Amino acid sequence: MKLIVISSSKTLDNEAEIVTKLFESGLETFHLRKHKFSTNMMRNYIKKIPEAYHNRIIIHSHHGLARKFKLRGVHLTKSHLKDSVKTWATLKILRFFNPDIEITTSYNNIGQLLEKNHSYDYSYVFLSPVFDSLSSKFQSGFTEHSLASAMRKTTYKVVARGGVDMDAIAKGDKIGFHGMAFYSALWKKKDPTAEFNKVIEKFKELNIPIE
Repeated sequence: MKLIVISSSKTLDNEAEIVTKLFESGLETFHLRKHKFSTNMMRNYIKKIPEAYHNRIIIHSHHGLARKFKLRGVHLTKSHLKDSVKTWATLKILRFFNPDIEITTSYNNIGQLLEKNHSYDYSYVFLSPVFDSLSSKFQSGFTEHSLASAMRKTTYKVVARGGVDMDAIAKGDKIGFHGMAFYSALWKKKDPTAEFNKVIEKFKELNIPIE
């Protein structure tokens, strides 16, 4: 199962240092999501992370930086999908220099997972909110039965997002998700790195291989 961490919505003084520690602890995929960042702010953030880990980063904005820093990939938001011409051109350039670059996006209903006309060849897609919010701000609109059925029918590799914590790992594996995306479960803790290591141990305890 793919283990993903999404960056904090807030900008922490030592965030790049924490992310580096997560990589050192075994994190293979990090989604850098900072929708308020300028291109320069995003560039400076990436520079703080050792170059050896740049190929584990997927950015949600300022996609041109993926080529400059040789990042793993880019995530397409609703705004990117609306501006299809610009997005198509950007992806064509990125794929020219890196044919293996990963492209991801987010969905919020099962119907989208069952559509056959895919806009892009996505490496995987997020589905949210899968579980009830850890902050009680929202509730999942899905049942385990409907999710499991969708996982069997969809051609996508689907990553669960929303309310994902250690207690959700076993459920996610049972439902058939390709991966789990951790967010609040880490960043709301005093020590995100220690919490991440607990997540790693939980995967081992459940005998679930990590990608």
